[in-house]
Amino acid sequence: MQKKDCFYLGKIVKKYSFKGELLIKLDTDEPELYENLDALFIDLRNNLVPFFIETSQLHKSDLLRVKFEDVDTEEDADSLIKSDIYLPLEFLPKLEGNKFYFHEIVGFKVEDANFGFVGTITSVNDSTAQALFEIDREGTEILIPMNDEFISKVDKANKTIFVETPEGLIDLYLNE
Repeated sequence: MQKKDCFYLGKIVKKYSFKGELLIKLDTDEPELYENLDALFIDLRNNLVPFFIETSQLHKSDLLRVKFEDVDTEEDADSLIKSDIYLPLEFLPKLEGNKFYFHEIVGFKVEDANFGFVGTITSVNDSTAQALFEIDREGTEILIPMNDEFISKVDKANKTIFVETPEGLIDLYLNE
């Protein structure tokens, strides 16, 4: 299994007991979806290693308390702390309507109601306060905030996102 075939689910943040239990901080709005997993992948030295789950339960809303098979001591657990957790992409719940996962929309075209064809999404920058579409327009990068008010329609079948941005936003990038 490779990272490109997976999504980031969270990070192991600390031990829970002296029997090898761990707490995973889940990076999701719906932690209950991941309460009864059989296995997950742990990133160990840039390799995704499968770990099978003996027991798991939600702990304080966004923490998942997990007991892995063959992790039976504090030392075993210590070696996994701060590791990232991944699951295969097919474990993602299907999203309806205008909702999408960031990895899904790379390669989508962007059409603006006023400007017309903007370009193609190369990635999503979610390291800022507001996530941004990073769009390539013939070698020029255009950034559009991923704001619900700007996104009018997501056409997954035709790989196009329709937006209505404030007047002049796109021109800022093109008139340099």
